[in-house]
Amino acid sequence: MKIEYIDKQLLKQMIIAGADTLEANKKIVNALNVFPVPDGDTGTNMSLTMQSAVKEVKKTNPKTLEEVANLAANGSLMGARGNSGVILSQLLRGFAKGVKGKERLSTKDFAKALKMASDTAYKAVMKPVEGTILTVARESGEKSIEIAKQEKDITTFFEKVILQGEETLKRTPDMLKVLKEAGVVDSGGKGLIYIYLGALGAITGNIPTTDDLEIIQQTVEHDSYIEENIEFGYCTEFIINAKNANTEELKDIIKGYGDSMLVVGNENVVKVHVHTNNPGEVLEHGMKLGHLSDIKIDNMRLQNRSGLEEVGKVVAPKHKKDYGFITVTIGEGLTNIFKDFNVDSVIEGGQTMNPSTEDFLKAIEDIEADTIFILPNNSNIIMAANQAMTISDKTIKVIPTKSVPQGITALMAFNIDTAPEDNEKNMLEAIKTVKTGQITYAVRDTSYNEIVINKGDILGIGEGEIKATGNDVFQVSLEVLSNMVTDEDEIITVFYGEEIDENEANKLVEQLEEDFPDYDVELYYGGQPLYYYIFSVE
Repeated sequence: MKIEYIDKQLLKQMIIAGADTLEANKKIVNALNVFPVPDGDTGTNMSLTMQSAVKEVKKTNPKTLEEVANLAANGSLMGARGNSGVILSQLLRGFAKGVKGKERLSTKDFAKALKMASDTAYKAVMKPVEGTILTVARESGEKSIEIAKQEKDITTFFEKVILQGEETLKRTPDMLKVLKEAGVVDSGGKGLIYIYLGALGAITGNIPTTDDLEIIQQTVEHDSYIEENIEFGYCTEFIINAKNANTEELKDIIKGYGDSMLVVGNENVVKVHVHTNNPGEVLEHGMKLGHLSDIKIDNMRLQNRSGLEEVGKVVAPKHKKDYGFITVTIGEGLTNIFKDFNVDSVIEGGQTMNPSTEDFLKAIEDIEADTIFILPNNSNIIMAANQAMTISDKTIKVIPTKSVPQGITALMAFNIDTAPEDNEKNMLEAIKTVKTGQITYAVRDTSYNEIVINKGDILGIGEGEIKATGNDVFQVSLEVLSNMVTDEDEIITVFYGEEIDENEANKLVEQLEEDFPDYDVELYYGGQPLYYYIFSVE
């Protein structure tokens, strides 16, 4: 049947179906990471952002098409995670502006809204990069204007728009050298295509599956390097407030995530308890059934060391003061280090767990200070922090720290007796003086800057570039640091992760002291997952 207009109900269905299709395929999007490290998270970030949009759309009964679009835009804004999520929220914001005053959408109306979405997203990014989700959105939006001149049928129109998006996506490796070297297309662009495909499915009644697509068949198996009998470290509990919740289906889904599972309740209120290594994914499944409350995540490994301690955001009591601080990190040791610097709120997150704009806003709300500094400590979190700064009515300054070492260095440069603007300047200068190294592992075969990388290889990353690979954490660590340390440096700081024994870390430090006798070498327990070591060189 020919459809010439999209009304409020169909638009709502398109948004929901787009989110569902992305959620079903987020692992494929995650796999399209330039670095083959075990923390590709574009798909997860975009999916969580879309789920926030859907949550708002479902929460009320929108009276107009414009209201549907505004609810989706507002929901995605608050739930935006990572750079890809922030850009996606801006696309939805632009789309909402493009449908203002419309009771229904023709192909021409929809095309104008897609173009407005792209224009809004480009304006929101300080330095837009071609070969990314922005390019896919722009070219499909521009093409939609041409298509709409001839095509009135919504189904055919949208099919042609998606074909343009897929063609652009295939060309992204030609626009970005790093994509071509890694043998992948842009992950954010791929996520956007899945949203489009889901929306098309809402129109036709046939949601596309991965068998219908020309996709890169790559999978990320984060658990493939974890020993079979490892203890499930996070005791995860929450309550689902839902309507007609299928508890048996939820049991079947989450039983694969750990042990000590308990799912009890009725169709409206469900209590969930499980021991798992992936609390975030369990929470995501819970969110599909309804609203979550009473969320509690305890790291049982930490409990063995220091007694019961809730792991999550650490917030200081409210009191009025000149300065407040929010930072992002993961790992008991790193959290404690930031707390020692009197940071008010430590948001648990980083790679794979990018905090949302709403997470930052909640932390901001709990701090009573004239000026609040935010240290994201990850390049993929900076945009969400900036978005929170824009929304908040408090005085916020985001120091664009891209790593934990930069965050610590920024705090060391802070002076409580100095004016906010001078502190900001000093902290920005300070983060330029520190170099960051990381040791992790490869989750797939690839190549990078002519370095052949095999799945399971140990990866040594220095200043965002893969510097060394091998089979031994110790040797790769030494090689990375030999590439990073210069005659101008004075201090080497080692933060060892949850997979590294203290004795192993001490052996590495002993070797570093021998290799670099004129440097101060310091060792701290970081407790970070996925990364065996984080190095700071300054």
